[in-house]
Amino acid sequence: MKVLTVNNRVVSKLLRESYTVEDLERVREFFETRNTLRFFRKGNGLYAALSTGKAESVSGYTYAWVRDIVMVMNYLRELGQYDLAVGTLRTLRDYFYKHRSRFTDMIEGKADRNIPRLRPHVRFNSETLEEVVQKWAHAQNDALGYALWMAFRLANEGAYLPDERDAAVYSLFPPYFDAIEYWSDRDSGHWEEDRKINTSSIGVVAAALEEMEKFIEGRPSVSFRYAGREDPAERVRHLIERGREHLQRTLPYESPPLRKEDAALLFLVYPLETVVGELAEEVTSAVRSRLKGDYGIKRYEGDSFFCADYTKLFGEKERTEDFSDRIEERNRVMKPGTEAQWCLFDPVISVYYGKRYLATGEESLLDLQTYHFNRSLGQLTPEDFPLGGGQCPELYFIEDSSKGIYVPNDQTPLAWTQANLGVAFKYMRISALRRTA
Repeated sequence: MKVLTVNNRVVSKLLRESYTVEDLERVREFFETRNTLRFFRKGNGLYAALSTGKAESVSGYTYAWVRDIVMVMNYLRELGQYDLAVGTLRTLRDYFYKHRSRFTDMIEGKADRNIPRLRPHVRFNSETLEEVVQKWAHAQNDALGYALWMAFRLANEGAYLPDERDAAVYSLFPPYFDAIEYWSDRDSGHWEEDRKINTSSIGVVAAALEEMEKFIEGRPSVSFRYAGREDPAERVRHLIERGREHLQRTLPYESPPLRKEDAALLFLVYPLETVVGELAEEVTSAVRSRLKGDYGIKRYEGDSFFCADYTKLFGEKERTEDFSDRIEERNRVMKPGTEAQWCLFDPVISVYYGKRYLATGEESLLDLQTYHFNRSLGQLTPEDFPLGGGQCPELYFIEDSSKGIYVPNDQTPLAWTQANLGVAFKYMRISALRRTA
């Protein structure tokens, strides 16, 4: 077996170079005994970013993040739990409906897109659906794109039929993306940091608009026309073209020359599958070769979030504050080569190679699927971890640079990591069934 870092001694006994269905049943039993894939679902169907069930946290991770909610919804749809996914979708839609003036003000030129708080808020109170007053980097086109993508992915799969309230909400997204010129807009992107033109954000929006276009073409009776303006299908097609033009120029990189490899681009490969073929392999290989570490995968080179000694350098509340307009303050404490290694990405890579294996039957792809699945399992917390063994962390970081030991941070269990691992487990099982068929 390839050398792996495995943090949980029980998990180390479950790893295999080649899995049978019986092997994976033992992994599933481990998940169940440790509540590894347990999510805390609110009564209204929403999920907080942190699956602890706590009412509040100084980190803010008990708020609802649009992006994280969609990733949990993707897990639910992958499991065929459409009723749960649709229930979450309706509440998320109601949130946007309640605050639709954020969209219309931007569309009508009443709000300045350079002021993030005037944009639609991507983090909010999961209980009341009210906006959170705290300053935040709300210029996140990817988050809005994910919400639109999921709505129409479920609709195109026949799991959801948009109604008048949906039309009132989703008719706002194309003119909003047009108003901010998303194909060249500087947003804070997946990592909620300094604003720049992010290929990952543009790719998410393009993928969402493609899903919307597919639905509009198949259901001409449903109107997504905004305020009597032109045919929404024409606008959507135009917006897709603008986004695709940018992707062709920049992929497999994020914001060249400022930033090349960025793990956020993996999400264009899965779950969005808007980047396919050789280009998908280029994106995935670039992340694997430049960002993969022993414990996880860096978001990008030079990432100072939870760099070495982070919890000593910043107080508990400061650690997760909005650094989008002062990133240099955080970057100054960065020690080269001490980036945090995240647990979100190995499951995504495993799914990517798994789906390719299922399509082609190539054993080398199954090997890669298994390798990244094993890395994902290896990232589960140790049995003596204070927040519980067998949990899905956000990341591993060097808590004390004098010791150089990587440990999980306290944002554990992270719902986004859980969702990705759950999907990776699904495809690992499908591959095992195929291999033994």
